[in-house]
Amino acid sequence: MNQSDIHLLDLPDELLLAILKKLSNIDVLYSLLDVDNNRLDIIAQDKIFTNTINLTSIDEVILNRFCKHILSRIHHNIQYLILESSLINRVFHARTYPKLTHLQLIQFDQDIVLQFFNDKSSIGQTIKQQITDLTLIYNDTNDIIPILKDYTINVYARIITFFENLKHLNIKGSSITAYPGILLYDLPSTIFSSSILTKLCINVATFNDCLYLLDGRLNQLKSFTVRVYDVDAPSLIVHNKNNLFQMKYFSLTCHSHIYTYDNRIIPLLHRMPNLEQLLLCLTVRNRNGLIDGIHLQNEILIYMPFLKIFTFDIRTWNIINGSLLTLSNDDIQQTFSNIRYQQIGCTVRYFLTNSVLCHVFTLPFTFDYLQCLTNHFPNVSFNHVLYLSICDISPFEHEFFIRLSHAVPLLKHLTVTNSTAQICKSQEQNNNQSYSIIEFKHLNFLSVMNSDISYTEQFLLDTRTYLPCLTELRINYEYLKTVTDDFTREATRLNCSKIKRLITEVTLMHSNDLFSYFPLLSN
Repeated sequence: MNQSDIHLLDLPDELLLAILKKLSNIDVLYSLLDVDNNRLDIIAQDKIFTNTINLTSIDEVILNRFCKHILSRIHHNIQYLILESSLINRVFHARTYPKLTHLQLIQFDQDIVLQFFNDKSSIGQTIKQQITDLTLIYNDTNDIIPILKDYTINVYARIITFFENLKHLNIKGSSITAYPGILLYDLPSTIFSSSILTKLCINVATFNDCLYLLDGRLNQLKSFTVRVYDVDAPSLIVHNKNNLFQMKYFSLTCHSHIYTYDNRIIPLLHRMPNLEQLLLCLTVRNRNGLIDGIHLQNEILIYMPFLKIFTFDIRTWNIINGSLLTLSNDDIQQTFSNIRYQQIGCTVRYFLTNSVLCHVFTLPFTFDYLQCLTNHFPNVSFNHVLYLSICDISPFEHEFFIRLSHAVPLLKHLTVTNSTAQICKSQEQNNNQSYSIIEFKHLNFLSVMNSDISYTEQFLLDTRTYLPCLTELRINYEYLKTVTDDFTREATRLNCSKIKRLITEVTLMHSNDLFSYFPLLSN
């Protein structure tokens, strides 16, 4: 038989399956079901292709056929559904799903809870006992801040009460602003309580709410991922201090500055003696000493004999006084000589303002958020970082942003804080020097509000920087007017052309020139 005579159907089932696994299961089901070939029909209905169905970001024509025809063929095999919240009615009215246990809803908001997660909803009645794993990707924004206590009762508490067999609850945000944190202060201990939940990922308003969740109301919790908005919020309540022997995984993230690290976070970690995996992302201010390898060993690791994985990104920002020695990067690196979990990166930056910033982190860097990067950032790839804040009192020159664009290739959200003017700007004018154009391919949010005017020009001038996806800009209005020559300068027009939201410190003075310069700006 000549090679040219071999067709797809001549291949054995094992080889066909190996080839089809390279495709998305949506493509396989759409292409092979009902093509008048019994063999392909049977293969397409294999559990490999029907166990998990992801109906997000697909064409309306494909979606329509799925809801009308394909779901009726495979509904009995589906265990995991991923769909946008707007599709709940279409998908669940198409068929029942007797094996469905995992549900992920994208663009979720509180209206979904009120509409579907109740006993009067036919869809709610269908899923309330089946779902054991629930993931909610929020689409709420912070434009209107809800009353957190009401939100906790009406949304979070209802979710955990409604799903009777829920073991894993994962609530995420669609952006860095995320979603309203749970607030349990002055609420009964029966609120957000479960005797079967073993895994929780959630935001909380304060560190006190983190402690409330660990006061016994979730007595089977083994994995806890929490992002805290405010660690330092005071509390008059004496919280439960019992050891959390069942806790195997703990992840704590706080993007706000923390002044009570030693009094609050360290005691909580000491309550987790059986922890096997720990993740910390923190910025600590004004403690007595830098957080280095010696501190982590003596204050955390010796209390966790079963710990196997320790991932961290920790910044200590201290005022320099007589008790603090001047240390180099090598000095800090040496303190990690006895910690062998992962490779460690570190930087120490001393400022003329009598302060020091010490940054220690595990490599490879796996966090999507990175704070307080300075001119002295190490030669490291931050391939997972989407949200970044940079700050310094020395100017960020053009070469710095070249390094940054290569080091953080997927960057979407950038905040620049630097009141010192760029030096290269005046050199460029004097020497008529040109620079290679920097490209941030994925950047959609930029804040230069708290920076010198030279950074406004650095990013908006298309001979320096190319921002093809920039849709949101936070900026000083007078600087913007100056750099764009009252919205007439051609060299800054390109990087402004796709902006849909402009945030300034003053009310925008609407004019024809402004809207001509920002054609997509909402009125």
